[in-house]
Amino acid sequence: MLRTVLAALAAAGGCALVAPAGAQNPAQTLTIANFGGANAKAQQAAFYGPFEADQKDKGVKVRGVEYAGGLDAIRTMVQQGQPAWDVVELESADLARGCAAGHFERIERHTVAHASMLLPGTVQACGLGAFVWSTVMVFDTQRFGSKDVPRNWADFWDTQRFPGKRGLRKGVRYNLEIALLADGVHRRDVYPQLATPAGVARALKKLEQLKPHVVWWESGAQAPQRLLDGTVSMSTAFNGRVTAGSPPSAGRLSIVWTDAIYEMDYWTIVRGSPRKALALDFIRFATSENAQLAFTREIPYGPTHMGAILRYEDNRPRSTDPRESGSTHTPVVDLSMAPSDLPSAPANLRRALPFDASFWLDKGAVIERNWTAGPP
Repeated sequence: MLRTVLAALAAAGGCALVAPAGAQNPAQTLTIANFGGANAKAQQAAFYGPFEADQKDKGVKVRGVEYAGGLDAIRTMVQQGQPAWDVVELESADLARGCAAGHFERIERHTVAHASMLLPGTVQACGLGAFVWSTVMVFDTQRFGSKDVPRNWADFWDTQRFPGKRGLRKGVRYNLEIALLADGVHRRDVYPQLATPAGVARALKKLEQLKPHVVWWESGAQAPQRLLDGTVSMSTAFNGRVTAGSPPSAGRLSIVWTDAIYEMDYWTIVRGSPRKALALDFIRFATSENAQLAFTREIPYGPTHMGAILRYEDNRPRSTDPRESGSTHTPVVDLSMAPSDLPSAPANLRRALPFDASFWLDKGAVIERNWTAGPP
């Protein structure tokens, strides 16, 4: 009873003994850090709201907060023993670094009943794959004729045939891989090449060739916006930011899926979260088949759950036939060959380069320090 009174005093700043009506119970409010934008809106629709509804008997609320990525804020929270966030969305390299540093709670595979239905690489020691996304080449169809359009990374470097500035994400990650692909290296050989000093030098030399034409971007929204405002004619971009963009982008921006670089964002639990059990419940919910399918229909990032991949229908409505209500999937199209806007569709995965987080964990710091051909 004393603890209850003291908690009420703290919440009210010492001015009242009773919390105001309708106030959220901090113990049941899950705080999830995400990357914002269209992605956050899709998460709200597919994950946060439905999870609250699923947990309504417990009075659970979900609060999303936007952050810029990285580990700095999380490291501080853990060191101070006061995590303000419970669940965090992370890129794979940050998950690996943070897990090794002890910033996250471990997630045991046996605690996720549907683990066997998840794509390879989804279940990690400290995280579960939230969705699949790709760094793709995008071009403005208004800048090039319909007969001669860019088709690969070599064309991205060809500023004579395809004039205009090029957008690249600031940094060397992804850009070294793309440079080697543009230089004729097959995707299966990219990381073996980068594992050697000669391969890194080759990639940096290729980047140097393009440097006079590069406009660097940092936030996911910048890439498609600079295409639409004419700053660049081609750019790398996150696939979901292109197809989930504003109406002016509809039909104007075209994605090239050949040699896209795909990886996953992961859900992880901040070490010391007082809501660890609830956080794990959320992660299990958000990686379930129905939640993954709902997310994919909000934004074209790929499901990690195979059932959701099979049920996804590209530009076609779901059948309302009640006889299909018990079906686990509806094979309307041949996913091994059919075009799709999903990074995890087999047709796109089979011609993409899987991002190697372990390479960047081992080599990234040295490469970053020695990169002299990058942005100022």
